[in-house]
Amino acid sequence: MSGRSSARAERGAVADVIVNARLTGGDRLDPFGDDVVDVHLAGGRITDIAPARALPRTGVVVDAAGGWVLPGLWDHHVHTVQWALVAQREPLGESASAAQAAGLMGRAPVLSDGRRIGTGFRDALWADAPTLAMLDEVTGDVPTYLINADVHSVWLNSAAFRREGMPVEASGFLREEPAFEISRRLNAADPAVGDRLVGDTLQAAAARGIVGVVDFDMAWNAEAWARRLDAGFDTTRIRFGIYPAQLERALAAGLQTGDALDAAGLVRVGAFKLITDGSLGTRTAATSHPYPGDPHNHGLLTIAPDELLELMTAATGGGLACAVHAIGDVANSHALDAFAATGATGTIEHAQLVAHADIPRFARLGVSASVQPEHAIDDRDLTDSIWATQTAIPYPLRALADAGATLLFGSDAPVAPLDPWAAMAAAIHRTRDGRPAWHPEQGVDAATALAASTAEGSHARTSLMPGDTADLIVVDRDPLTADEPALRATGVAATLLEGRLTHVA
Repeated sequence: MSGRSSARAERGAVADVIVNARLTGGDRLDPFGDDVVDVHLAGGRITDIAPARALPRTGVVVDAAGGWVLPGLWDHHVHTVQWALVAQREPLGESASAAQAAGLMGRAPVLSDGRRIGTGFRDALWADAPTLAMLDEVTGDVPTYLINADVHSVWLNSAAFRREGMPVEASGFLREEPAFEISRRLNAADPAVGDRLVGDTLQAAAARGIVGVVDFDMAWNAEAWARRLDAGFDTTRIRFGIYPAQLERALAAGLQTGDALDAAGLVRVGAFKLITDGSLGTRTAATSHPYPGDPHNHGLLTIAPDELLELMTAATGGGLACAVHAIGDVANSHALDAFAATGATGTIEHAQLVAHADIPRFARLGVSASVQPEHAIDDRDLTDSIWATQTAIPYPLRALADAGATLLFGSDAPVAPLDPWAAMAAAIHRTRDGRPAWHPEQGVDAATALAASTAEGSHARTSLMPGDTADLIVVDRDPLTADEPALRATGVAATLLEGRLTHVA
């Protein structure tokens, strides 16, 4: 980046003008076409868009060098602490068998707290069965934890069960709420360490064009984010979730969706998060048809429908929107029923398998679909295998968009990396690594994908106009014309939050 005045365009500076930029967007009405323009900023907003050099270039000048200026991007589903801690954990995503994953953990470094922690395995397609004895043999007396890629199950050795004060499971596996409890304990790092890693992670996200995230850490996030704000955090807009165990506390404190924790409004109360079923990889997503080889397994509902109604009614009465985790088609049906009965506003998180009859209900009820397009690519083989008998639609992005639903894109990091360009590429092209597109009929167009990656989702305007908040990014290619590999490789030259530079390449 280069400036045309004495003020430098560096991280932390407030930009006055972005020069030599190009515009894009599926809903443009401006007259500039492919011509370069200058985007003038003041007071945290765009004040003018003019032909290059038509107006004085004063103050802090960001040179786009012919790059494209876009609205800043959001990730609508992140577990920030768990994603940040991945940097300290053994990656298991390439493990092709239980034996290989166990062997990796036997050689993994022991962390300062005396534990070994691995993350990212996918056991559903392993030929061998993971067992407690297999893990004990290679890990010995060092407490060892392997977290499934979907975070809904954890494989522990005997030493880990003893350390956690839990009865030893013969399989070595904990699923759903017991697994979440293990993750909560593992994530409860020294706040100074955890906050530093969160800061580093969100700075890396800014370098990918992220200006905001929805944080669904399973913790009392109001306290955690107040602490980070006090320590000077200012990289990213945050909307944080509240879980059922904290609902009474949140209501007593008068927290409502949209309330700001700070004068600048950087960190705000988000939605009330409910997890109503399991996951595909753990074979616990609630589905209408059984899982292969297990005729009695239709997954499970982790919150009964009547309890879901009670919780959503209480949250709605207290001014909280609802974010309902529903992966299987049965869970999605119950979630939509609850939105209809309670009048709640908010999102269904994931919506990975949706009955045909439920597709139009999203738009009719005003429920947004908060989806993670990379999951479709990661899970394509699992879906074709263990959901082969399901009759609902898997990963129905195009169907939801065509029915008028608002799409909100995210990563569910650490389940998938926090990278909005990967999400867009997966949503549009439905592939990665040169494989044939998977269910290409469910791909969305590039304009929809870009809008779904912004704060308000797929129905939002993505063209820029004077008066818009200056949450902006400068990139090296037009996402509306880039092919799949190019879109994933998008380079971000600058990220601005109300005109303040949070990233400069």
